[in-house]
Order: sequence, then C-alpha cells, then structure tokens
Amino acid sequence: MTRRVIIESPYRALSARLLRRNITYAVSAMQDSIRRGEAPFLSHLLYTRALDDDRAVERTQGIALGYAWWPAAEAICLYCDLGWSDGMVDAKLRAQSMHLVIEERYLA
Repeated sequence: MTRRVIIESPYRALSARLLRRNITYAVSAMQDSIRRGEAPFLSHLLYTRALDDDRAVERTQGIALGYAWWPAAEAICLYCDLGWSDGMVDAKLRAQSMHLVIEERYLA
C-alpha cells in the first residue's frame, strides 16, 4: 500500500516573486515524495486555489481543512530547505502533540 503523507513547506510570502518560489519549492517537495513511493497531500497548494490566504477567515478555514486530513496520514513531512515558516512550526508542534510521525526533509 502506498504511504500517505502530509507535506508542509513555506507558502506565504511578502512578494509575488517569493510566493512563486515557495510554490515551485512545494511542487518539488511533492515530486520528491512521489519518487519515494508516497501519496503526498499539500493542503497549502490545494486550498489556496479556492480560498483567499490573505483573508484571515479563509486562511483559518484552509488550515482547519488541511488538519482534517492528518488522521489519514502515516507521516507529517516538513521540507526545510527554505527555512521554517510559522505555519511549519505550528504544524510540527501539532504533530508532536498528536504523537504523529514527523520527518524533516531537504531537497538539496
């Protein structure tokens, strides 16, 4: 059976250029996960297409929707080449409190 994982990586950015970089990085993280034989889920790429990440209510909703998938995952994988965003720190703390498997990964 294919291992289901949640991918966490930086998303929010102060400029359009940095946002594009973060999206490109998230896609690379997804490709890395797929090459490992996993079925990755990246809520920050999915829900930001339907919800406005700059509106607090919609951002909170998107985060909650992402966390709803966590019980189905076998690991939370944090891709760290670009550093740790606040969302990644929150995700790691949540994963620790839920006693989930946490993997820190690097592409470089």
